[in-house]
Amino acid sequence: MAIVTITPREAKEMMVASNGKIFTVCFYKKTDGSYREMNARTGVTIGVKNTGRSFNPDDYDLLGVYDMQKHAHRMVNLRQVVGLRMEDNEYQVRI
Repeated sequence: MAIVTITPREAKEMMVASNGKIFTVCFYKKTDGSYREMNARTGVTIGVKNTGRSFNPDDYDLLGVYDMQKHAHRMVNLRQVVGLRMEDNEYQVRI
């Protein structure tokens, strides 16, 4: 399997278009700079209170996902994403 290089914008589009399928996103945490791999999916409505967010995640280059390991909603900083695995394909994100 070859690793394909993509942009952060393409990575976001692929994660949003995953239609609820599980993917792995690799990134460096903004708070302490540690490396993290998260199994996540988009479109999960469990635990959502329908009050909406008080901010627009696009303004901060964030994407809301559901962390399958911690069973909680998380924000992925798209500026810190370095890799993406989905549907047996691996992508390297150039920053």
